[in-house]
Amino acid sequence: MGRKVEEASHFREPETLDSSEKHEKGTKKKKDRNKESENQTLEQSNGERVKRKEKKRKELNSHEELEIELGEETQTLEKSKKRKNKQKNGEEIEELEIKGVIVSGNNTKESKYAALSSFTESGLPNEVLECCKNFSSPSPIQSHAWPFLLDGRDFIGIAATGSGKTLAFGVPALMHILGKKKRKTSKGGLPLCLVLSPTRELAQQISDVLCDAGKSCGVKSVCVYGGTSKGPQISLLKSGVDIVIGTPGRLKDLIEMGICSLTEVSFVVLDEADRMLDMGFEVEVRSILSQTCSARQMVMFSATWPFSVHQLAQEFMDPNPVKVVVGSEDLAANHDVMQIIEVLDDRARNERLVALLDKYHKSQRNRVLVFVLYKKEAARVETMLQNKGWKVVSVHGDKAQSARTQALSLFKEGKCPLMIATDVASRGLDIPDVEVVINYSFPLTTEDYVHRIGRTGRAGKKGVAHTFFMQENKGLAGELVNVLREAGQIVPAALMKFGTHVRKKESKLYGAHFKEITADAPKSTKITFNNSDDED
Repeated sequence: MGRKVEEASHFREPETLDSSEKHEKGTKKKKDRNKESENQTLEQSNGERVKRKEKKRKELNSHEELEIELGEETQTLEKSKKRKNKQKNGEEIEELEIKGVIVSGNNTKESKYAALSSFTESGLPNEVLECCKNFSSPSPIQSHAWPFLLDGRDFIGIAATGSGKTLAFGVPALMHILGKKKRKTSKGGLPLCLVLSPTRELAQQISDVLCDAGKSCGVKSVCVYGGTSKGPQISLLKSGVDIVIGTPGRLKDLIEMGICSLTEVSFVVLDEADRMLDMGFEVEVRSILSQTCSARQMVMFSATWPFSVHQLAQEFMDPNPVKVVVGSEDLAANHDVMQIIEVLDDRARNERLVALLDKYHKSQRNRVLVFVLYKKEAARVETMLQNKGWKVVSVHGDKAQSARTQALSLFKEGKCPLMIATDVASRGLDIPDVEVVINYSFPLTTEDYVHRIGRTGRAGKKGVAHTFFMQENKGLAGELVNVLREAGQIVPAALMKFGTHVRKKESKLYGAHFKEITADAPKSTKITFNNSDDED
């Protein structure tokens, strides 16, 4: 009996092993099939990836072949690339990006418009280049602008303050005047060139540069602006000048008095055109431009290209002017400026300002510029600081021009290195070695904020901008956050509480329902409706 059990047991053992082996073999086959399926899927995926890479490689090769076909001219522009081709009235509008400089307009690729690498390459006479003797080479805006301006092209330039814009239009203006005088195509004594500026201080600064540049080649300039006696300005105009630099209000007064005639002006510059129109000078600007020669060369420099500036370009420039953008048209702050934003209550600002001056201006030797929003606010803050023992000057619209000029001079020379200013000092002014900017009041626009803090961190130096932000400024919080992030600055949590919404830009005429317009957009067509007797 036991033997039978043993035999049975012995007999059944091999059956159990066979079944186990079969199960293992089945599992292995299943795994092999799954692995084979996975391999096939992987191969298909790899095949598709290879196909995509091959397609991309062909596209890149095609792109390289296209660049080669552009010819020798494209090869001479290092790191250049053709960005866009726009069709307008059957003509090709070219746009090129050259080392961070965007050039657009008709026929901008011609060899005669190649950017200049040196002053001698320009071929200008020594007496004209005398004003550039302290510079090793043209700045980017100068090197790209001069070829077009010297060829008589209408021109739009967008570049940061301190980039050499004054000589960018100043040197071609000198050449334009010398050419007119040589050909004797104008009446002697009448101005041939006009430069309009939004503020008196910027007009004076431009005048200083152009007067100095004109000495070596016999070109005379006069600066006209309000807030001071007209007598000296009238005397200079009557003695005969070649260039008139001025603010729109005073210049319009002199034209209406019959003192200043612009009938021979054939080279016109609008500097900081966007700011000029923001300050309400549009009517005066249009009136002044209508007095100039119809066959004129128009030059506009603007920090942005808003609708109002585009309208002026449409009316007073060629349909397709050359446009050169150095850097970016997008709102961006100088990365050499450390931006500190402090959200606080209105009543805490005075005490906090004094504390910051103790921190930043303890030696009372370094230049600190404090921006406020209104004229009365400037006077109040100046008085408050003087009562606390600070030596301070101010620049604002309620001050006589002589007092403004003196204050600015004391600040520039370092005799009084603490100044309170409204936004008359936020644009265009070249004030050296401002170490700290304090925004006691946030400006009305983020563009003005960028310009304000741009008074420091100039010429490769580092600067600090400390800004007070209040509840009433919350509508600009989103734009400010974007500016801070773009520059890699710290965004305080208190600022984020106002939200990051960015308001749509609005046109003064058309509100929020308008479209940003490029420089080469077609001119509008006037539509005339016939009168109908059937109308009620």
